[in-house]
Amino acid sequence: MKVWTVANQKGGVGKTTTTVSLGGLLAQQGKRVLMIDTDPHASLSYYFGIDAEATSHSVYDIFIQSNALSADNVMDCLCPTKLDNLYVLPATMALATLDRTMGSEQGMGLVLKKALAKIADEFDVAIIDCPPVLGVLMVNALAACDKVIVPTQTEYLALKGLDRMIRTMEIMGRSLNKSFDTVIIPTMFDKRTNAALASRKRLIDDYGERVWEGVIPVDTHFRDASLVQLPISAAYPKTRGVSAYAKLLAVLEN
Repeated sequence: MKVWTVANQKGGVGKTTTTVSLGGLLAQQGKRVLMIDTDPHASLSYYFGIDAEATSHSVYDIFIQSNALSADNVMDCLCPTKLDNLYVLPATMALATLDRTMGSEQGMGLVLKKALAKIADEFDVAIIDCPPVLGVLMVNALAACDKVIVPTQTEYLALKGLDRMIRTMEIMGRSLNKSFDTVIIPTMFDKRTNAALASRKRLIDDYGERVWEGVIPVDTHFRDASLVQLPISAAYPKTRGVSAYAKLLAVLEN
């Protein structure tokens, strides 16, 4: 099972949209895909109609049961979506308490990695949607992954958030003794604005080959797809947003 983490220490840059869009395309290719919501705000869970306040099982249970976790425990926490082969491990607001209650316990940074290892034969790809805050949840997501996808809105303030994210990965890499395969994704790109054009140039100047050569455009169909609780590729397959994510997926899979 491949594990991809979608992360940025700034909110509103397209992390959940990227997780859902890539997950939908992979599932439509026949891949078995698990999307993991590690954000207490639970945007990914709500996208698919899963109420974070009412769900009986969530990623929080994985942490609570970490000392006696089995494959069955993990599988029991998953929720199907309207799309075949696409599943969600939902979030709950209780995740916001993890740093305070369990963050200092030994081994808490590897809980998600160990949980995914137990179900590695059940899925082809797992995609982890991160909170925009450095804490035990982001540490887990980075420790578990093979590749880090960093959506970055093409505007000035988002670039500052990217700087923090890259520094975080450098620190984490030294701690985990691993180097992250990182792909920076320019998102919400509007070619009509000077700000978007300048931001994309700055990304390439500062981060070079780590920046994907394409862009994810502004596309209102992303919002429309969330209303019907489907990835954009299933709801509006002929749109430019789908085309952009399909090109990105081809690069990620190589």
